[in-house]
Amino acid sequence: MPFADEMISAGTAESLTRAIGAAAPDAALPHLRGAAARLDGLALRERADLLRDALLADVPGTHADLARVVRTAAPALQGWMVWPVTAAVAARAVEDGTTAAFDDAMDLLAELTGILTSEFAIRTLLRHDLDRALSAVATWTGSAEADVRRLASEGTRPYLPWAVRVPELARRPGVTVPVLDALYRDPSEYVRRSVANHLNDLSRDHPALVVDTAARWLAEPDANTGRLVRHGLRTLVKRGDRGALALLGFAAAEASVQIDGPHLDRELLRVGESLGLRATVRNVGEDDVRLTVDYVVHHRKANGTRSPKVFKLTTATLRPGQSLALQRTHSFRPITTRRYHSGPHAISLQVNGVATETVEFELVTG
Repeated sequence: MPFADEMISAGTAESLTRAIGAAAPDAALPHLRGAAARLDGLALRERADLLRDALLADVPGTHADLARVVRTAAPALQGWMVWPVTAAVAARAVEDGTTAAFDDAMDLLAELTGILTSEFAIRTLLRHDLDRALSAVATWTGSAEADVRRLASEGTRPYLPWAVRVPELARRPGVTVPVLDALYRDPSEYVRRSVANHLNDLSRDHPALVVDTAARWLAEPDANTGRLVRHGLRTLVKRGDRGALALLGFAAAEASVQIDGPHLDRELLRVGESLGLRATVRNVGEDDVRLTVDYVVHHRKANGTRSPKVFKLTTATLRPGQSLALQRTHSFRPITTRRYHSGPHAISLQVNGVATETVEFELVTG
């Protein structure tokens, strides 16, 4: 992923200023012209917000005034400069306060999303009037443009990365499911991947809704539905959700599976080193058994409690009497997304959602 200063740079601000200046030749654009010098030290969204506010200040008036300039400038817009433009369109429409402005802003976001996704800007409109926005989104699911169809799913995700939250989406579980129903068999992998990620977002708070939705899709699938559902249920599988596991063919297996392990290759290690683990899973039942096997690292937190993190090991089908030997090396090298704490940690296995006993080891950070 490029750094913020590579995505929205001083050059981006200058190019945006030229594009808007050509579309509005009588505008002085002092705020946009001064924005390039103010980007240093800002994160990506802060840069987008700075340019959004500069555009709004330099093109005052109604939504129609801004929309006219943006549509004129559209052929010259490219890449990340579109984010602050779409954000300005959404903000001005809400400020305008009319349904005509709102509806035209939705149309304009759809027009621009093929240059750079409008998924961040649409959040402003979703927060302002969710039902009216979703009415427009429903029409996007039938668009001939894959970028617009993807926007219908991606822009309405409950936990869209980098985007502001839309609290009403959380308060109204299932309100976006009709959008996903319309798109889960989309011909574009780009769109289907968004649908799977949206489904996975929903699973964080509404697992039963997600399992029911996935079950409906699997009852009327196309060639890609199985893969989409597996991706959409990935968080529930890691959590050991029985409904999700059963839907994917991983039935309860406690009575037919014998697990030896996990066994660790050491009891003490330092940050920067790796820990080896091994285990054996055996089918002691009379029928084939389909398994999904994960391992769970129980990290020690600063307050002494533990936080589990699930990692995929394998999936397999074992015949009666068949055994599966498992091995994995887990690195405890320093990473930016985790802070390690000295003290007891533990590892366990998870087979079809059922956890084994934990095996402890000591991690030393100093």
